[in-house]
Amino acid sequence: MLTVEMGSAADPMPTVIIPALMRPLTNGRDRVAVRGASVRAVVDDLERQFPGIKAHLLEDEDLKPGVAVSIDGEMGIGGLLDPVKENSEVFFLPAIGGGAK
Repeated sequence: MLTVEMGSAADPMPTVIIPALMRPLTNGRDRVAVRGASVRAVVDDLERQFPGIKAHLLEDEDLKPGVAVSIDGEMGIGGLLDPVKENSEVFFLPAIGGGAK
């Protein structure tokens, strides 16, 4: 039987940092190792691991309005096309309602 350990030092993978409001979708996990070399591939792998999470991030096959992505501390500008390195940390920043009018 072949066992694959995801996210091991021998097989570095990007890590998605899950915001508190989205943790119910990941069974409470705050960090998830994913496969993918672009934000789109990362979202697809998140969906593979946690069915239904994609609907909270995408709308009409693009990032939902108000959802931003930060890769290694830099705000992404290419949306789903932004590249992700094998050791990247990816943050999805959902919009927070409210504020002064």
